[in-house]
Amino acid sequence: MITASMVKELREKTGAGMLDCKNALVKADGDIDKAVDLLREKGLAAAAKKSGRITAEGIVESYIHMGGRIGVLIEVNCETDFVAKTEEFKGFVKNMAMQVAASNPGYISRDEIQEETIEKEKKILMQQALNEGKPEHIVEKMVVGRIEKYYKEVCLLEQPYIRDPEISVGQVLTETIAKIGENISIRRFARYEMGEGIQKKEDNFVEEVMKQAKK
Repeated sequence: MITASMVKELREKTGAGMLDCKNALVKADGDIDKAVDLLREKGLAAAAKKSGRITAEGIVESYIHMGGRIGVLIEVNCETDFVAKTEEFKGFVKNMAMQVAASNPGYISRDEIQEETIEKEKKILMQQALNEGKPEHIVEKMVVGRIEKYYKEVCLLEQPYIRDPEISVGQVLTETIAKIGENISIRRFARYEMGEGIQKKEDNFVEEVMKQAKK
């Protein structure tokens, strides 16, 4: 069994993210030393140590969905102008623009969400659970689980990656940092959808964006 203290110990040794540490421990059957090696092999330990570096360069990328129905502007920063001009960095930024177009996140990370917004969401989820006839003594646990699901829906870094739903956008970011060798940060984005607020027809934009991505 992988415990929180084991994950904490591994994080302290490597500086890697919590999820990455947990996954490494699972693969290593709880062996801390093996988990350290796994993280180093993937470059994730080194990537985490780069996360404190200042990112003052980068690019602003645009993505217009076929037919001009959805438009996205996104700013992604890195440490040097040299990296900003590489095809790997540009490809990552383009994929992030497509991710925003397809999945419509409201925030980059959960840290951006105001506490009152979370409390309001918790109240709604709690009432939903009560309306479903769930016993009060388990409603609180259900709300915790549903809030985590909410984060995965609205936070870009926690969303399933459109090119590989088995991993999160945050994991893709970490892996890209490891490959490029510089810190990378997604600073901001804006998404525009034609007829937003008045459009009645429901379309599967995720499917359409993915079709275009494969071309």
